[in-house]
Amino acid sequence: MHSKPHLPEKICPVCERPFAWRRKWARDWERVRYCSERCRRQRGHLRNTAS
Repeated sequence: MHSKPHLPEKICPVCERPFAWRRKWARDWERVRYCSERCRRQRGHLRNTAS
């Protein structure tokens, strides 16, 4: 049994892994797209390599 209630999740478009809501994202959850700073930085590199 988990001690935390079910938290909303999203899928990171870079690594394609699910990530859960975090308290630090409470104000901006609607705008959060990436699971980490690393994925946020990698976002442009994936588009360039696909060409």
